[in-house]
Order: sequence, then C-alpha cells, then structure tokens
Amino acid sequence: MRLLIVARPFVFHGGVERATAGLVTALAAHGYDVHVLSPPGQRPIAGVAHHVLPLPPLPSAVRVLALAALARVVVAGGGWDVVQSHERTLRQDIYRAGEGCHRAYLESIGAARGRRSLFHRVVLGLERRVFATTPHIVAISRRGAAEIAGLYGVAGERLSIVYNGVDLERFHPRNRHAERRAARAEIGVAADAWTLLFVGSGFERKGLATAVDALAVLSDRSSRLIVVGKGSIRSFRDRAVRLGVDGRITWLGPRPDIERWYAAADVVVLPSRYEPFGNVHLEALASGVPVVASAAAGGAEAIVDGGSGAVVDPRDAGAVATALGRLRERNPAELAEAARRAAEPFTFAAQVAGFAGIYRRITAATCDFP
Repeated sequence: MRLLIVARPFVFHGGVERATAGLVTALAAHGYDVHVLSPPGQRPIAGVAHHVLPLPPLPSAVRVLALAALARVVVAGGGWDVVQSHERTLRQDIYRAGEGCHRAYLESIGAARGRRSLFHRVVLGLERRVFATTPHIVAISRRGAAEIAGLYGVAGERLSIVYNGVDLERFHPRNRHAERRAARAEIGVAADAWTLLFVGSGFERKGLATAVDALAVLSDRSSRLIVVGKGSIRSFRDRAVRLGVDGRITWLGPRPDIERWYAAADVVVLPSRYEPFGNVHLEALASGVPVVASAAAGGAEAIVDGGSGAVVDPRDAGAVATALGRLRERNPAELAEAARRAAEPFTFAAQVAGFAGIYRRITAATCDFP
C-alpha cells in the first residue's frame, strides 16, 4: 500500500511530533510504502520517502492556509492508495486529530468569540471543513472522539479511536538505575529529595501554574520540581518567587534526553487545561513513573486512578497536592510496576493495527466506487 502522510517536521521537543515519528517508523517497519509530505526541516527517516512542501516563512495565519493549499496540489497529483493528514488540510482520506479540536481548546482557555485573532479564525474555518468533508476521522482518545462528535456532529461510522504508541525500550524503568543519580547531580537535586517532573511545551495550557502552586502547598519543603519544555518561563518564575518556591524549581528548557528526567523523577505532574492525549503520560508510565493527570486530558484514560497515578481537577492545586501526597505514601516499587504495566498495551504495533483496519475500509470503499 502506498501511503502518504501529511505532517509537520518531527522534532525532539514536541510530544505530537514524537508520536508521529513513532507511528511513521512503525508503519514502514510493517511493510507499508510510506511517504511523508512536510514543510522544510524534516530529518531523514529510515525506510520512508520524504517529499518537501515548499512553504516559505509566512505570518502564522497565512502559513496555515498555504500549507493546506499546497498539500492539496501535491495530493491531487494522485498515485496514493491512502492519504492521511495530521494537519488541517483539504484533501485527505483520513484526518488524525492529534491536536484535538481547536474550538474546544479556545473554549478551555476562555477565548471570547468576538476577540479571536485572524489565526484562530482561519484554523476554525479549516477545522470545520476538515471534519465535514474528510471520509474518516481518527481521534486519539475517547474524550477526543466525544468532543469531535459533540462539537462537529461527526457520525460514528466516520469516527475511530486509535491511541498513540510509546517506545517501551527508550522509556523503561531500568533507566532509573542507570541515569537517576547522575541526572540529579547534574542539576543539584539531592538523591533523597522527593522530586516532581513537569514536561510539556505550552506552559499555560499544560497547567504549569497549578503545578507550581501545588509545590507550594506540599508540607515537605525539601521536595523539588523539574520543568522541561519549550516556552517563556517569566510569569511562572515570578509566580514561584511570590510563593517562595523558586529555589526548589529547576527550569531546564526543552531536552532531547527526556528519558533521563523521567528517571530522575518520583512522579510526573501534568494538570493540563486542554490535552487531546499527551504522550508524556505514556512516556512517564513506561518509565515506571506515576502520573498526576488532569481530568481534562485524554491521557488520563491510560491511568488507573489510585493505581498508576491520579486523575484530578487541573485547576485545583490543593487536589493536585493531595494526590501527590497519597502517591508518596505508596510502596515505590509497587507504584513503578503499576505504572509500567499501564503503559505496556500502548505499543506502536497496536497503533499500526488500528490504522490498518481503517486503511482496509478506505481502500475497499475506493474499489467499490471508482
């Protein structure tokens, strides 16, 4: 099967991009003739043909439209058995809604309709068209599927759920034995300090403010927080200073060696305001690290509340701190085992199998209606 995937370049610091890279690599390994169409900047992928979408630097709203228009021209050239887009484009058989619904995101942050920027209006327009005209939509969580069905009226026969996969070898509990002590020493965190980890770009949406507030609520004043991700930290650091916890927070920025920081942590805290899934959930669990997750995140579907982590109101720092305290009382070895067990079903092979069934339906429909 000749498969074209339309996607942004895969970079190390984005969970969406890591998820795409894992899927594309697995599809090629399972024998698909995979072609990737992306703007400039994509690194080579073994076994995958890369086609560059000639997208020059443009203002954000224009860039979104240009990507959709240029991708349509390439797709119209034909020769593909299935076209799968991970972006809001105009001509595809499958749209993978890895970023959920932009409409739901705007509502989650309280963006008033009359004050939305040109960029947001353009994205919403493309989103409406994508959900209305694409033959099949793939959500990455039950929550995301319900959101798409509810906001855009996508019928069940056009909507599937295929969960992300995770690299169970890269993210593994054994990393704790190999990396934990050295990683902590590198940033001046004591070997016995109870340590939280926040991972994610888009700090406001991912709930970093709540994580900082929860740190301040904890009774153990030796506990630490490590923040990994891309974005401006100024307002969050100011918040930490006001709360008297800035000296207990390490701000690392984006890191390519994220597995080392899971190894350094005792628990991951991710009180996201909006999160279609969140690969951090799977990466942490696979690493044997429990997760305090948001009830607003699709990734919470991978967590057994009270088993491999906790699911809380993302705006309630007290609830986050309480959940952290309960996890701290658990046996660490049992908690690590439960976390790892929760991640193990989420393989790239399972993800490929989910898409394979959809591909068969798409190609069968194409054969029935030439």
